[in-house]
Amino acid sequence: MQSSETTQPARQRQEPSWWRHAVIYQIYPRSFADSDGDGIGDLQGIRDRMSYLARLGVDAIWLSPFYRSPQADAGYDVSDYRDVDPLFGDLDEFDKMLSRAHESGLKVIVDLVPNHTSDEHVWFKEALASPVGSPARDRYIFRKGKGANNELPPNNWQSMFGGSAWTRVDGTDQWYLHMFDTKQPDLNWHNPEVHEEFIRTLRFWLDRGVDGFRVDVAHGLIKKEGLPDAEEGQVTNVDGDRGPMWDQDGVHDIYREWRKVLDEYDGDRSMVAEAWVSPERMARYIRSDEMCQAFNFPYMMTPWNADAYRQVIQRSLDEFGKVNAPSTWVLSNHDVTRHATRFGMPNPGTVLRGISLHTEQPDEVLGLRRARASIFMTLGLPGSAYIYQGEELGLPENTTMDDSFRQDPTYFRTNGKDVGRDGCRVPIPWKAKAPAYGFGPDNSANTWLPQPDSFARYAIDVEEKDPLSTLALYRRVLKLRQWYDLGNGEVEWLDAPHKDVLMFRNRDVIAVINMGDQTVPLPDLPILAQSQPETMDGLLPGNSAVWMFAHKR
Repeated sequence: MQSSETTQPARQRQEPSWWRHAVIYQIYPRSFADSDGDGIGDLQGIRDRMSYLARLGVDAIWLSPFYRSPQADAGYDVSDYRDVDPLFGDLDEFDKMLSRAHESGLKVIVDLVPNHTSDEHVWFKEALASPVGSPARDRYIFRKGKGANNELPPNNWQSMFGGSAWTRVDGTDQWYLHMFDTKQPDLNWHNPEVHEEFIRTLRFWLDRGVDGFRVDVAHGLIKKEGLPDAEEGQVTNVDGDRGPMWDQDGVHDIYREWRKVLDEYDGDRSMVAEAWVSPERMARYIRSDEMCQAFNFPYMMTPWNADAYRQVIQRSLDEFGKVNAPSTWVLSNHDVTRHATRFGMPNPGTVLRGISLHTEQPDEVLGLRRARASIFMTLGLPGSAYIYQGEELGLPENTTMDDSFRQDPTYFRTNGKDVGRDGCRVPIPWKAKAPAYGFGPDNSANTWLPQPDSFARYAIDVEEKDPLSTLALYRRVLKLRQWYDLGNGEVEWLDAPHKDVLMFRNRDVIAVINMGDQTVPLPDLPILAQSQPETMDGLLPGNSAVWMFAHKR
């Protein structure tokens, strides 16, 4: 059976909302491309590489935060929501980057961080300088401590980065809430001023021409009234107990308010929620008058198992379909271990964080093989898909980074028990034989995190020349996805030849993903793309995948 190009004309899209079927490429700005040699990526670096993104075949890019920030949490501690941090450029450079993206046919989504500010935000400085009960303090969540001398936190909530979620204000009986780092105080979303400030921020970026927002910690803005203690074991778990600090009903009023603002603008502006909740709860965020999308974290957390994937895919389609919303499909981002590495672990797919030089190492070859197969599932499904920068290269995690280089606050707040997210945030390689693998300008070897030696074989200039590279595979699969309009299709489950095989049809494409080690038979149909270069001869090897044309020629 030979690979076959199709000549079937593309279907006409009837759905005007671009985000319902878009493939969106996440850029972590400090690790994408460095234009000035300081070792940190920037907006000009993104602008200079825009042709690469356009050629890849994605529809949009999403930028992690580039706002003014002390960088205590890599920019997720914002001190000014309406300015660019000098590390990344300035507003003029942002406008140039945005213009270049639009000229290249790419939409641009920017991160919004509404759960907390930096402790260096003007509001929090004013709060600390103001008395208890003042309007300035009411923008945040201050409470009196417990104990005879107020020496205990107001409740037992734990920070997502480790330790207590409360910090005491020196010399007072007051504590402030921070569900993340001490330098990220949570805002009080019961305060009208907070609402007004973020609407101004939305309008600021919408007026500049951005196409939408990714909303950080979208499920965390409203806390349960009275801030009661959490029960033992209550954590952020997509199918577990919500806890009094997550997924409270009041968040939906905020997003309805925001959606009205977005709908005032032309161009079908979009919002996507980072909400770590079950598919059933997630569907509430994407009702017609709220968000447009929500990240499908249950899909990302699924182990390498055909039955598990079938269940989570169908569950997602069912729940999202109830509110007539598209599902999203994502396997990696800046907060979790890269899936090319997760899939190479003994229990593949289950490790989200925590691989270091002190722990068991992945099988890099097997992980890459499974990662290449996984895109035939992810990009074969209807809805919107997200690609994390470097994923298209098959880039693995840096699992051998010396601890002295770590910068993630999680590592420090847990005393190293959780090594944090630095491994997936390492600058990506552009040129195999250049200093810093071409991340910066010529002869600049600076990188804010160290790159492993293995990155040389994943460099873009190497993969550009190899027709069998992961980059070439992504380009082909993305082109076929667009050609057959799979983002606007539907899933029809097919009988698989083995329990380890996932098999479905979407429009005129049949996806066959073999998640086992055993070779299985294939239908007698033309192959459109295959994850491995082996000759098929009617058989699909283990840990590999194909797309087939659903009709015999």
